[in-house]
Amino acid sequence: MAKSFASAGDLTEKKVSFTEIGPDLWAFTAEGDPNTGVIIGDDSVMVMDAQATPRLANMVVEKIRTVTDKPIKYVTLSHYHAVRVLGASAYGASEIIASDVCRSMVAERGKEDWDSEFGRFPRLFEGHESIPGLTWPTMTFATAMSVYLGKRRVDLMHVGRAHTAGDIVAWVPDAGVLFTGDIVEYKSACYCGDAHFRDWGGTLDNVKAFRPAAIAPGRGDALVGDAVVEEAIENTRDFVDSHYRAVSQVAARGGSLKEAGEAVRAVCDPKFGDYAIYEHCFPFNVARAYDEALGIDTPRVWTAERDREIWAALQG
Repeated sequence: MAKSFASAGDLTEKKVSFTEIGPDLWAFTAEGDPNTGVIIGDDSVMVMDAQATPRLANMVVEKIRTVTDKPIKYVTLSHYHAVRVLGASAYGASEIIASDVCRSMVAERGKEDWDSEFGRFPRLFEGHESIPGLTWPTMTFATAMSVYLGKRRVDLMHVGRAHTAGDIVAWVPDAGVLFTGDIVEYKSACYCGDAHFRDWGGTLDNVKAFRPAAIAPGRGDALVGDAVVEEAIENTRDFVDSHYRAVSQVAARGGSLKEAGEAVRAVCDPKFGDYAIYEHCFPFNVARAYDEALGIDTPRVWTAERDREIWAALQG
């Protein structure tokens, strides 16, 4: 029987958690749905990743207001994907921060990504009528910048290509806490449709070099303590490497995309098949890994039409 397209069949609301992972540092998580980080300083608040719609963003705001009444001054975007950015207007922030590359990706493929993800995640886009349009960063940087929330410093950095070419992390040095976006996941599949597989491991090494006491990952539970931080980083590495090795071996011998998918099934289903959004991500991950193995460095733009074509080829 054909699988329901992407997450179109996942209509169950997820249980929300709001977990303190350091002093005045919080992770908003929802059972494998996109996470949001909250950084509270002396005089203001920074939000890391905005959610897919103002409706979902308002759920984050409600949680923030249980712990502080300080103004939300900054929304920081770890990357350009619609499920991360289109809720930004709900926070009333004075600045929206992202990497230069992230902003260029909004310009290049933001509308196509919105249309694509709308079809993949109907539950996340309930209330989409309130989205005012594409989310455009008002401040960008090439490699690093620091933002001061009063005395609290937040270091924003591009530490390498991984989930997308424009990924950034937020490091709060006074607490040793890192907000990674989708560079790190926990018991959730990595979406690799816009990834750079061969770079991702080195980027994880750069994440590890911070020696974080806690991480707010892109999906999955908040991570507090050395053991679970290490587990999440290494599981993410294994997920990415396992997919790429299986696909690249097929591509190297001239095998087809369908054969690449079968190779990934054999290696990855036993290890990761129970991860959140694993089946959703599967065809997009295989397609991007196949392209990269053939030397295509820049991920091809996903459209609603291409989504369905790849799904039919690999999941139909």
